[in-house]
Amino acid sequence: MTTEQIVAQIHKKKSFLCIGLDVDLTKIPQHLVKEEDPIFAFNKEIINATHHLCVAYKPNTAFYEAYGIKGWMALEKTIKYLNENYPEIFTIADAKRGDIGNTSTMYAKAFFEDLGFDSVTVAPYMGKDSVEPFLAFKDKHTILLALTSNVGAFDYQTKKIEKKELYKQVLETSINYKGAKNLMYVVGATKAEYLTGIREIISDNFLLVPGVGAQGGSLSEVCKYGMTKDVGLLINSSRGIIYGGSGLDFAKIAASKAKELQQQMKKELEKLC
Repeated sequence: MTTEQIVAQIHKKKSFLCIGLDVDLTKIPQHLVKEEDPIFAFNKEIINATHHLCVAYKPNTAFYEAYGIKGWMALEKTIKYLNENYPEIFTIADAKRGDIGNTSTMYAKAFFEDLGFDSVTVAPYMGKDSVEPFLAFKDKHTILLALTSNVGAFDYQTKKIEKKELYKQVLETSINYKGAKNLMYVVGATKAEYLTGIREIISDNFLLVPGVGAQGGSLSEVCKYGMTKDVGLLINSSRGIIYGGSGLDFAKIAASKAKELQQQMKKELEKLC
């Protein structure tokens, strides 16, 4: 999927919502636990109820790997279902990979070729040769961790080296990588005050922004400082949407929660016109 296609979907749906499919079997409705594949059954209902309100889905692979081969098969079925039924949806493997070159190539093949994801999150700590193998895949996107929403982000990401914060050095270095036009970046919503400086370095790249809602991030603040002429934002919400209800109507409640965010996003998009 190209960036232009993502932008087109955003304007068509009046939404730049990404829904995180982080499935915890202890939190899903109990009637689904009896299903042959409860993870996929849960995802399928959430997707069918919310696909018209969002432009992306982001399964965090840890929530699938935790259940072994059955979890991995559920992930495979989920992405296959999305690709076959809702090909306009942008898919993100939240895997946070990043290793030496040949290992990164194998990770990239696993997510891009075998599973068929449109993008994958990557940790930049090991540098250029751990990121460029992902960027070598045509029309696939690499989402680099830049400034995350967790408390521990201050341990390293905001530390100054030669009077410049580390996350800014990551941004400035990465824009010179081969294939950098397919880079996106993770910037937490709880770090909205940093967005002005971030946009001075990466003016047009899409940002994947977790932390709105449950973690206290403000949608309006993120849009004020981070939105570009082509929107440039994918706002992720996971548990605030998918765990809104625990009964037979859980998917309907999830759609209602997604609709609330979509309507807020619609208002923000109208400001661009």
